[in-house]
Amino acid sequence: MTTLTHASAAYTAAEQKSAEVTDWAARIGWVVGLLLFIALVYWLMREGWKWRGTLQGDLPELPGAPAEPGPAKLTMSGRYHGSTTAGQWLDRIVAHGLGTRSRVELTLTDAGLDVVRPGATDFFVPAAQLREARLDKGIAGKVLTEGGLLVVTWAHGDKLLDSGFRSDHAAEHTEWVDTLNQMIKQTEGAR
Repeated sequence: MTTLTHASAAYTAAEQKSAEVTDWAARIGWVVGLLLFIALVYWLMREGWKWRGTLQGDLPELPGAPAEPGPAKLTMSGRYHGSTTAGQWLDRIVAHGLGTRSRVELTLTDAGLDVVRPGATDFFVPAAQLREARLDKGIAGKVLTEGGLLVVTWAHGDKLLDSGFRSDHAAEHTEWVDTLNQMIKQTEGAR
């Protein structure tokens, strides 16, 4: 019985010392399969983005800034976080580059709001198209603390859009909301 125990222990020790040979073909197959799956997911996301842009193709081209917009009332540097259908903070607008996040330089004049985005499409919101400005906490894919986002509602074609901006200096947001809403009231009174 002792011999049988020693033989069993020697067999177990030998079994522990020899590891299975790695099946490289199976591993490579799994890695390639995973990479193909990731590529498929990214391709589907891109196609969805393009399809959303096609569905929003009824939006007119973005207006450009006038040659003489007048003196600046306010300026701000920060980030543009995107535009959505007004009141629907998750319905991102991607047509005409409005869904592209970027750095932004905002300039408010009597003529309207000039949105300059390096690396993305610039646009201009005429004063008559501005509807509201408010502080909010989120817009399509970006959620911040309460009041961390300047949201400007404006009319474009037959749609109302919300565009979200965040200043490099968040303390500026309140002044922007007050000035924009005062300007909107004056514009509505002049109509």
